[in-house]
Amino acid sequence: MAGRLGIRPTKTLGQNFVIDANTVRRIVRAAGVGAEDVVLEVGPGLGSLTLALLPEVRRVVAVEIDRALAGALPETVQSRAPELADRLEVVHADALRIDGVPGPEPTALVANLPYNVAVPVVLHLLATMPSLRHGLVMVQAEVADRLVAPPGGKVYGVPSVKMAWYAEARRAGPVGRAVFWPVPNVDSGLVAFTRREPPQTSASRKEVFAAVDAAFAQRRKTLRAALAGWAGSPAAAEQALRAAGVDPTARGEVVDVAAFARIAEHRPSPHP
Repeated sequence: MAGRLGIRPTKTLGQNFVIDANTVRRIVRAAGVGAEDVVLEVGPGLGSLTLALLPEVRRVVAVEIDRALAGALPETVQSRAPELADRLEVVHADALRIDGVPGPEPTALVANLPYNVAVPVVLHLLATMPSLRHGLVMVQAEVADRLVAPPGGKVYGVPSVKMAWYAEARRAGPVGRAVFWPVPNVDSGLVAFTRREPPQTSASRKEVFAAVDAAFAQRRKTLRAALAGWAGSPAAAEQALRAAGVDPTARGEVVDVAAFARIAEHRPSPHP
């Protein structure tokens, strides 16, 4: 198919196509999608996961940035599963720039995500589409570890905290390299998530995320030092941290999303 379409997988778009039928069936099973779900699929590529999803769900909205692939997908479905063709909608767009899709609101995100944009895509879609209640994404193994990491470990960082703001995430199994074409030089992993309410806070998401970004900008620093620029001075940072019940000598790696929300609430107002 790729040959016929003149497609050569590109590094720029992070294209590694899943070519193993058992893997796509496993993804659909692990995603826990059902007959009522409207699935948002990002980067459907040649359509193997799309074909596995269509029989199980009400509708699949596939967002594809590559024009040739977006154009070919409806024909692929028409030739391989004509009775399901009306369940598919293809949107030729960049998933990082969309804030909605045509038709009924999507309830689940299921995707083999390009490695280079996996985290921003997941966070952007969770932020802009509150109707997404659950999902499963295939990402690079290290990225999977970061997305699900609890506070206290080396891999806990900005993606871990921001994911925790939106959803509870967990590892849903490893994926070997051989199921892809071309074969990537990294391992992959599945991350399942279920949306939950963010921590109760008077701070906005933007304010909380600003504190998170500042706390991890210099990983080895204490929060008092790391948040000095954010608060206006080390002393102001210490005051905000103490008011939030967080040890100023701790590092960002041990602070959970609820504590970051409290820290954001106590950010000093800038003086004119």
